[in-house]
Amino acid sequence: MESTKVVQALAALAHPLRLEVFRALVVAGRSGLTPGVIQAALDVPPATLSFHLKELSNSGLVTQERASRHLIYRAAYDNMNALLGYLSANCCQGAACAVETTADVCKC
Repeated sequence: MESTKVVQALAALAHPLRLEVFRALVVAGRSGLTPGVIQAALDVPPATLSFHLKELSNSGLVTQERASRHLIYRAAYDNMNALLGYLSANCCQGAACAVETTADVCKC
């Protein structure tokens, strides 16, 4: 993953509501969620949700598909994994990271 895409994805996740939306989509899995379901779950106005879904889509972390009259949003797992891979590969200056299971802290 190139650094500009990494920065764009991290910027998208840097907003509390967008992070909540993304987490909900990750939990939902491949079936995804409609905006109405997300809106009800997070108690957010439609226009606000639309703005944040657009930002997540532009970052490449979320995909959108039309199914009949509904829009289905899904987490883009390939891009999410690429982002995690990029961060993991560079977290310890290229050395393998040993993660403690109790604290989940990277030991370099």
